Parts: sequence; structure tokens; C-alpha cells
Amino acid sequence: MSLKDDLDVIIPLARSAGAIAREHFGQVARLTKTHAAADEEAVTLADRAVQAHIVAALRSRFAGDGIIGEEDETGAGITVDCKDPQGRNWVIDPIDGTNNFIAGLGHFAVCIGLLDRGHAVLGVVYDVTRDEMYAAAKGFGATLNGMPISVPAGPMSPAAMLMMTSNLIKPDGTAPAWAGRFISQTTWKLRILGSAAVEAVMVARGVAHAAITVNGKLWDCIAPAAIVLEAGGTISGLRGEPVFPFDLCDYNGAKVPYLSAGPRAAEDILREMKDHP
Repeated sequence: MSLKDDLDVIIPLARSAGAIAREHFGQVARLTKTHAAADEEAVTLADRAVQAHIVAALRSRFAGDGIIGEEDETGAGITVDCKDPQGRNWVIDPIDGTNNFIAGLGHFAVCIGLLDRGHAVLGVVYDVTRDEMYAAAKGFGATLNGMPISVPAGPMSPAAMLMMTSNLIKPDGTAPAWAGRFISQTTWKLRILGSAAVEAVMVARGVAHAAITVNGKLWDCIAPAAIVLEAGGTISGLRGEPVFPFDLCDYNGAKVPYLSAGPRAAEDILREMKDHP
């Protein structure tokens, strides 16, 4: 099978997973889990049901592939079923934007991505409440509901939109200086949606010039990264370092900060980050 064939399987899977999420939208209790020191996260029974649905389908169709997911069957941690870190491994975020989902705020998505030899080669981000399906496979371009999309070509400017996720705190408990600069200025148009994946695909769609994720995990990155890359954008760490190939050896939920951007906008954002760490 080609990646395009794989994508033809994953798109309807994401849509059916989204239907499960939609049934519970705004009607679930906030639970918590702790799978790393000082890292308590919100979760719901809906997250677990959506991931179980996706995992069952992947194991049935792609039995030889590994699976990494934000939830596990007990609700206490994450799923890491990685037979070959250098092989094909599916990366799942059943509901990206769980706190939005719990509150009834309609910015959340089902995310399914594929790493092959550490590279993001396929991704689907399904914006459930808007019924918007972002999809890409390496070499086949990026689409929104089947129509081609591409990142903005220009640099940051007074007309440029910048997406930033709500948690901007570094491991030392402080916010980076660049975050304060971006928030306090009014030239670039800042938006915070509460879903790293939805924010990143806004770049692929051409709505935003860049999106910054400080405290995301692997499952917040892979699916949108595949889409942004196929839409002509760049994915890097917050110092410009490469994210891919990603080393899956011993992955246990560590954070994966990343910048999604058009190529010229990335230069502007990274320069600001370097000058104001």
C-alpha cells in the first residue's frame, strides 16, 4: 500500500472517531492523570473511548505498525506500543483540546499521524465541530475537505496572524521574554484557540503565518506537522533545531515544543525568539 492508500483508510477512521467525540461534547466530567512527574493532565472517558476506537482499527488494518497514544486502557498513562522505533508508528491524540471539549468550546480535534523512520509522513486533523478534515501524505500535498491548501508565502507583517497555545511556561516556571513581547505588541495579530493541532493547521490552511506550541507532546505534533510540511511550511524546534527525524527510543511523554510556519515567517519568528529568549 502507498501512503495515499493509508490516508484513504485514516480519513474515514478520523471521521468515525469524531462522531464518538461529538456525542459527548460538553457533557463529560474532567478527570486527571499523571504519567510524568508534576505533569497532571485533563482527560475524559470520551478521550479513552475515541482512542480505543482508533487503536482497534489500526491494529486490525496495520498489525505490524507501532502505536503511540495520549491515553492508555486504564486511564493512568499513555500508550507506547513501539515495536520498531525506526519503523512505522502511528501517533494518536484522540481529542486535542480536551479542556475546550469539557467546557463546550468547539475548538478540538481528532489527530492521527504516522511516523516512518522518525519522519512525519502522514497526518489527519479532524476539526470535529466544524466538520473540517485536514489531511496530508508525503508527496501528495495537503488538503482541507479534499481541496488543496498551502501556507502563507510572505513574512510576518501587520496583516500576519500568529497562533500561540495557552501554556507558555518553560520548565523553570517562567515565561520566555519573546512571549511577553508578542503578547504586548499589536502589530502581529495573536490568537489562542486551546488546541495545538488546530492552531498548527491554521498555518497549513493559509490563515495564520505561524503557530507556536511550547508544552505540547508528540501526539500534539505529528499529524499537524505532516500537514504543514505538505502545505509548503516548516516545522522546527523553538530555536530552529530540527524536530525530525524524531527518536522514539524510550519515549515516555516528554514535551515536544515546535514552531509551524511559512518559510519566510519562520525566519522572523525564530529571529525574535533568539534575540529575546
